[in-house]
Amino acid sequence: MALLPESRTDPDGSALIRVLSYNIRSMRDDTDALARVITACDPDLVLIQEAPRFFRWRKKLSRLARAANLVILTGGATAAGPAVLCNLRATVERTEDVLLPLTPGLHRRGFATAVVRFGAARLGVLSCHLSLQKDERHEQGGMLLDRLAGMGVEHAVAGGDLNERPAGPTFRRMADALQDCWATAPWGVEYTSTPADPHQRIDAIFATKGIEVLGCGVPVGHPGVTEADLRAATDHLPVLAALKVPAS
Repeated sequence: MALLPESRTDPDGSALIRVLSYNIRSMRDDTDALARVITACDPDLVLIQEAPRFFRWRKKLSRLARAANLVILTGGATAAGPAVLCNLRATVERTEDVLLPLTPGLHRRGFATAVVRFGAARLGVLSCHLSLQKDERHEQGGMLLDRLAGMGVEHAVAGGDLNERPAGPTFRRMADALQDCWATAPWGVEYTSTPADPHQRIDAIFATKGIEVLGCGVPVGHPGVTEADLRAATDHLPVLAALKVPAS
């Protein structure tokens, strides 16, 4: 079952795009399977979590981007793990990697952000990987919403590994302010963790209220996406959304 529509621009200037959010566990698993999953989803934007951050991290991320017919937009080690890849439909206005305040004893976190255009549609983009610690995670959720509000765009999309289920306070905080794309237009499969035993949704894509969500979910059954590749690629399942972004 394919996620429609095919990426294109509407006569009214709206852009129809596919956004993929994916925790790739620093590419420590089967990189060929990972590239096949991304390629089959045919995304315009890929919001990456746990991009390589250490020795030759740019080379590793570039290799993945090339294998999936994409380019690196921003992020990686400079954002403490989140990154954004894109295809050549995207015209880049600006990028910014944001490091969040460090809590002693916990991992450094950050946001990879950008403003891009697809034809006449202008879009803010943010990839995140929130804390494992509840209070810090809730603060980071507020920082994420503040960051989106300060990007100077009417329409924006954010996605990532929230380390929290939909009933949690941070997930609810984001879903109250934005559209939880799965809840708005469920498609495919809901649970993102773990590939071998999917039982929880801790990865999500959110969109501002003016964006039309056409479908969103884990692309099980999507043409070219195999269960074997999903299990081999990394320790999370990806989330794929089809969105209609109005012209700005």
